[in-house]
Amino acid sequence: MKKVVVFLADGFEEVEGLTVVDLLRRAGAVVETVSVMGKMQIDGAHGIQVEADELFEKAFFDDAELLVLPGGMPGTLHLKEHKGLEDLLCKFNEKGKRIAAICAAPTVFGALGLLKEKAACCYPGMEEQLNCKEAKFCSFVTDGNITTSRGVGTAIPFALELIRQLFGNEKASEIAESIVYKE
Repeated sequence: MKKVVVFLADGFEEVEGLTVVDLLRRAGAVVETVSVMGKMQIDGAHGIQVEADELFEKAFFDDAELLVLPGGMPGTLHLKEHKGLEDLLCKFNEKGKRIAAICAAPTVFGALGLLKEKAACCYPGMEEQLNCKEAKFCSFVTDGNITTSRGVGTAIPFALELIRQLFGNEKASEIAESIVYKE
C-alpha cells in the first residue's frame, strides 16, 4: 500500500487539502490526515471543520511515500512554524522521498531552502518566497522529488500528478475519467 500524509492546520484551504485526500484514496492510497495543531478538530479557512486522523506527535511517518502540505492562510503559517514538521520535511527531502505543497504552502519549502536548485510554482504573488531556481506559472511543477502547485483551481491536476507519481499514468487517467475531469 502506498501511504500518503496530508498535514492539516487551522486555516488550511479545504479544497486543496481534501481534493488530494479524496482523489488519492480513490486511486488506492492509504491517506492519513495529520494535525499539527495539537488537537484533532481543525478549522478550515472557510469555516469547514475537519477531524484529523492523527496528531503529529502520535503519527508514524517512516512508511509514508509522500508528504503533502495544503495551502491557505493562516494554515500555511502554522505549518511553517511547526518544528517537528520542518525536521520531517528536511529528512524526507534528504532521502529523496516525495514531498508536495500547493498554493501558499510551497513557501514552507522555500523557507527551508529545499527549492534552491529547483523549479517551483505557488499562489500568485508569493514567488519571491519560494527561494527557487525558477518560478513557473503552470498548474503544477514536479522537479525531482518535489511537486508544487498554485491554488484551489489547480487542486485536481495537482492531485492527479501525485497519483501519476505513485501509481502511474494509467491510474491517473482512470481517476480523471471517473471524476469527469478533462484538461
